Amino acid sequence: MKKTLLLNIVFIPFFGIAQIQTIFQSKIDSIYEKNKDAVGIIVHVEAPKQNLSWSYAKGVSDIKTNEILKNQQPVLIASNTKPYVAAAILRLVEKNDILIDEPIKKLLSKKTRLLFEKDGYDLNAITVKHLLSHTSGIQDYVDDAYFEFVNQHPQYKWKKEEQIKRAIEIGKPQKVGEKFSYGDINYLLLTEIIEQKTHQPFYTAIRDLLKYKELGLTKTWFIDLEKYPTKTLPLAHQYSDKNKWDSYDINPSWDLYGGGGIASTAKESALFFQYLFDGKIIQNKKILDLMSTYVLPSDQSKYCLGIFHFDMGFNAYYHGGWWGTDVIYSPETDATISVFTLQKSFQHQINPFIGKEFQKILLQKD
Repeated sequence: MKKTLLLNIVFIPFFGIAQIQTIFQSKIDSIYEKNKDAVGIIVHVEAPKQNLSWSYAKGVSDIKTNEILKNQQPVLIASNTKPYVAAAILRLVEKNDILIDEPIKKLLSKKTRLLFEKDGYDLNAITVKHLLSHTSGIQDYVDDAYFEFVNQHPQYKWKKEEQIKRAIEIGKPQKVGEKFSYGDINYLLLTEIIEQKTHQPFYTAIRDLLKYKELGLTKTWFIDLEKYPTKTLPLAHQYSDKNKWDSYDINPSWDLYGGGGIASTAKESALFFQYLFDGKIIQNKKILDLMSTYVLPSDQSKYCLGIFHFDMGFNAYYHGGWWGTDVIYSPETDATISVFTLQKSFQHQINPFIGKEFQKILLQKD
């Protein structure tokens, strides 16, 4: 305790806001110089206790034009959409509109319910919590053949109903509640539950439930389902060299209906996590704590409800997205780091390193 207090005292005069920003910028510059094939890196640090809200970008936003990447350019955050959907569901729990352990049978549309029951699913055994934690036993519609179809038909416009039918066609019911099996289908069904309960399109309901207007989240939206926000820079291009994809060439519908779909800036992605875990969205602490509480034993799954809970040398509440987006919140620092790398193949070597290093600086750890 004395050592921690001493470090805090030493930290204040020698590492002010300007110095921290200089350290952060120097680290990103150094990483980029060694990894220019990463195309571009956008980082935001939101640390209220240090009075720090800082964005930085390095690289280009388009490899064809070499246009300089700006720190307020939005990107597709892909599976980082899932924490938003989970939080919206928990808001409905907070409002007593649904129960966390409620079976999904009566929560889904009749059409969807009949499709799953015809395939042998017991929807009375699958609960909202199972969907949130990816323990539902429902086969995902995303597999190698799905990626190959997208590769061959990049502008194909997927419908939500097609993805549900595909999940049913390629898989059979598995045991419920026993195994973590990550699948976008779980979150697609959660958005249907949101629609059934709110009688609104899920993207409109999520905007209301998560208090976008109240919190000033003006550059966060579901791509192609909502209008492009005014006074918002163009989307940065995102790349997958393995698939030879440029995000501009792929119809967003392949990853749109809850498993992914949100576009946002690094700043607003960090702010969402910050507002969420600071209790500004879900005010009932017991319900909020469910998001970071393990559902299965932690040696079996680090996934909670829409959030991974990792030990990174500090408690880390985390989610990542397919296109190279990561967001890490630490309750110890009460700070959030979002890292967007535009070349997907560099995500796992750049993003966690930056997130860990920056959180350690805020924690004053070596």
